[in-house]
Amino acid sequence: MSALRTAAVSLAQPGQPLCTFEAVEAAAQSLVGHRLFTLMTWYESSGEAQRIYSSNPDAYPVGGRKAMADTPFGEAVLRAQKPYLGRTKADIQWAFFDHELIFSLGLGSVINCLVRYDGALLGTMNMLHEEHYYREKDLETAAPLAALLVPAFLQRMQQPA
Repeated sequence: MSALRTAAVSLAQPGQPLCTFEAVEAAAQSLVGHRLFTLMTWYESSGEAQRIYSSNPDAYPVGGRKAMADTPFGEAVLRAQKPYLGRTKADIQWAFFDHELIFSLGLGSVINCLVRYDGALLGTMNMLHEEHYYREKDLETAAPLAALLVPAFLQRMQQPA
């Protein structure tokens, strides 16, 4: 509970939205665990996603947008607004065009939690670990952390890219 409390308190701290991004990442690490943590905003009108935070900026830098709407993952997760639990490398390969980079980092399972507000999808909170690491209970534990990201996502999405 202390990890969740610390993440919630971060909302009042200066240095937003980075302060909240870092606190939620720390809470996710404490409660579930990850080897890569990223945050992506979702722009429904253009069908694009943009990475706004990364625990590994060398491999996954913050930056430009990428088309995601017309991918199987885009349809199943972003458009249908359903969280995703991928337990295996085959699940990663199905979901992400950059699966070779993911595999090169020793990663093989993923949780994509939805950051939603007022019925709209703002983006995703993404946690990756070794293959077979994540279970359904991990998705259930991580999902409430995404709600703490709403104010930070709204702020970040109003800033110029």
